[in-house]
Amino acid sequence: MAGDAYEELRRLFEGEEARDYLGEPVTQAEHMLQAAALAVRDGAPDSLVAAALLHDVGHFHGVVTGAELMAGTDNRHSDTGADWLARWFGPAVCEPVRLHVAAKRYLCAVEPGYFARLSAASRFTLAVQGGPMTPDEAARFAGLQFAAAAVRLRRWDERAKDPSAVVPPFQSYREMLARLMSD
Repeated sequence: MAGDAYEELRRLFEGEEARDYLGEPVTQAEHMLQAAALAVRDGAPDSLVAAALLHDVGHFHGVVTGAELMAGTDNRHSDTGADWLARWFGPAVCEPVRLHVAAKRYLCAVEPGYFARLSAASRFTLAVQGGPMTPDEAARFAGLQFAAAAVRLRRWDERAKDPSAVVPPFQSYREMLARLMSD
């Protein structure tokens, strides 16, 4: 089971969908690998490293594609990705994935200067995804069990767009993913 799941995930990183990243200077695969490498560098637990590695898989599996997101239709990739990953992983991996878009909206609402650090593509998608949270939405988000993990993931997500970054390949996460699938 874990071997088949790993192969399915690996194929995503090598597939056509992983090549374009919606107006960013890196591919989708490079972006997710960079996010995982930042999580490792920051000493994140394996579940959060896996969430960083897999956080945008919903762009590949939704009814609405990432290209349509850039055309102005919210593809709800965080929910699609979390639901798809739940076949193999528990909430410690899936819920930060589910909440990473909400974390962007949250940070734009509560952290002065966060919006200015977003890439042009991320600013555009923020508007499509509902814009900064209201104070009530931000308070509700902050109370969620996986909110802090999603905020950490979001910070890596924003920094994981460096075309000159050198990071470990997807295969280097095989044992970690297998452990998490068996938990």
